[in-house]
Amino acid sequence: MKKIKPVVARNAAELAELLGLTRADGIELAVRSALNTKIIEVVARKRLTHAQVAVAAGTSRSRVTAIMNRNTKDISTDLMLRVLGALGVAAKVTFGRAA
Repeated sequence: MKKIKPVVARNAAELAELLGLTRADGIELAVRSALNTKIIEVVARKRLTHAQVAVAAGTSRSRVTAIMNRNTKDISTDLMLRVLGALGVAAKVTFGRAA
């Protein structure tokens, strides 16, 4: 049996390159991942249920559960921002040169 050599990506840009995606796709992955991580962190810190977050954000519990499970394929970035806002967190966008 042929041994498979593991490949390691240290950031979103490297992951996008390994997957054959564009630099823009890599940036989108990084932004969405950061949003997702912050949502999970705030919900855990505030000890909120998925239902409580859903009511506050005006969305369904199943969509909040998807976010909490990092299953955001069908979750828009604007919904993730709305959830963060409902949790009392403001997102700040900064710009810089892409790596």
